[in-house]
Amino acid sequence: MQQKLITFAVPCYNSAAYMRHCIETLLSAGEQAEIILVDDGSVKDETPAICDEYAAKYPTIVKAIHQENGGHGEGVNQGIRNATGLYYKVVDSDDWLDTDALKKVLSRLHALVTRGTAPDLMICNYVYEHTEDGTSHTVRYTNVFPQERLFTWMHVGRFRPDQNLLMHSVLYRTEVLRQCGMVLPKHTFYVDNIFVYQPLPFVKTMYYMDLDLYRYFIGRSDQSVNESVMVKRVDQQLRVTRHMIDCQDLDALKGEKKLRAYMLHYLSMMMAVSDIFLLLDGSAEAKEKQKGLWQYLREHTSATVYRSIRFGFGGVTNLPFPKGDDIVLGGYRIARKIFKFN
Repeated sequence: MQQKLITFAVPCYNSAAYMRHCIETLLSAGEQAEIILVDDGSVKDETPAICDEYAAKYPTIVKAIHQENGGHGEGVNQGIRNATGLYYKVVDSDDWLDTDALKKVLSRLHALVTRGTAPDLMICNYVYEHTEDGTSHTVRYTNVFPQERLFTWMHVGRFRPDQNLLMHSVLYRTEVLRQCGMVLPKHTFYVDNIFVYQPLPFVKTMYYMDLDLYRYFIGRSDQSVNESVMVKRVDQQLRVTRHMIDCQDLDALKGEKKLRAYMLHYLSMMMAVSDIFLLLDGSAEAKEKQKGLWQYLREHTSATVYRSIRFGFGGVTNLPFPKGDDIVLGGYRIARKIFKFN
């Protein structure tokens, strides 16, 4: 049996109201795709039954996995464990893919695989779909990556603060995800940051297509990137940031300057976002957590990395730390750009 070109993992938790739209867009890829629907212990709606329905209707394409509730990260982990596709992409159950763009991406990947030049990472644009006012915003990388050719970190340009790689924009070779040993923490939001950070030193070749592939739904009041929700869930943001501090020794990447610079930039952004929401909380407990996070960074990184992030913020804010309202307001503006708060 020929290997599938791509595995789509769709973590589902009480997703019955919108998951069909997501799945139908993925089915447009046909037999070259594997779709793993991970039911994350759903109990409030028909999510488990819908997963089984699609698996029965499309037995050569769709797999249904039912697990005890472990959170979004464990859904991604489960997909990686069971994936048979050469490439791996996570699609959240309330999001979807543009079918025309998907057809072009898979056609190009097929051609690259046939030529023996398959990249470790395929990158495309993603689109924020705002439900409240019907507007959208596209994040492109035309100023960062060469287009329509294989390239390495040497050829990567400068990212803007609101232009980082996100889970929405990447398709990894499945083997890269397994080689890096990444296991996302359970019962934790914001693990997508780990997903687009920890594997990067294992990515040697990349390919960028200027196509608006991923459509990212935003606007639900309970969504994890809702501003007030992020303040309440700041402990999970801190957990993810600590994981990122621990998972890679940035000094070991000194021979790959652009890769190291990007990862330093991304970790700096995570520190900034953590700081912002602790400052917005404003409680005495939050201030202690803020001190603890910076102490953790000091104890688990080199002096060079620590100084770069603390005093330069890796180029994220261009402000020293801390500087009262300046750092709150400057960083807050960046956070709004990064997360596109509704």
